[in-house]
Amino acid sequence: MNREINVLIADDHPIFLQGLKQVIESAQNINIVGTASDGETALRLIEEINHDIAILDINMPGMSGLDVAKAVRERSIAISIIFLTMYKEEDLFNEAMEWGVMGYVLKENAVSEIVNAVNTVSAGNYYISPSISGYLVNRKMRADELTKEKPGLEKLTATERKILRLIVEGKTSKEIAAVLFVSYKTVENHRTNICNKIEIHGSHALLKFAFENKSRL
Repeated sequence: MNREINVLIADDHPIFLQGLKQVIESAQNINIVGTASDGETALRLIEEINHDIAILDINMPGMSGLDVAKAVRERSIAISIIFLTMYKEEDLFNEAMEWGVMGYVLKENAVSEIVNAVNTVSAGNYYISPSISGYLVNRKMRADELTKEKPGLEKLTATERKILRLIVEGKTSKEIAAVLFVSYKTVENHRTNICNKIEIHGSHALLKFAFENKSRL
């Protein structure tokens, strides 16, 4: 028997939200423990209630699903996120992946896919709507190409990889130190080690490398 999965749903279209709620509630192992019609409420519920998965409309007014995903990542909240969207642009998909989103479901397929998506993500795997699953393949290919160009990436420690991701997100060394609860000097030492391993040099070389390759990291 599958373990029970606690889910939050946020969508600003009440009819769609209700329909999705009914579909999800038909699955015996999934509990809806919160709903929201905007991103601000969704984030508050995520912080207040223990959810396993948040299903978020990517394009809510005010605080979007993407904004919520960023806040979750920055605050290190232990929850997996599935995006609902009507948009098929690969750039938007890549941005979602950069913020740690585990599921990406097109609204046109949501009724038939959402239960499978929840179970797949709950098991620690990605779920991408089949019609755009090629985006994930493209992303993996780009990452492999970058590793061939910079084989030193494979030598990075877990902490160094985390710092590189935070640099991609635009954080300064001071901000990274606060996120990781380490000293500024420790972060600077890690940055030096990263540069040495991937063989880049210069005062802003790592920042430039991170920004130029963020869709490949």
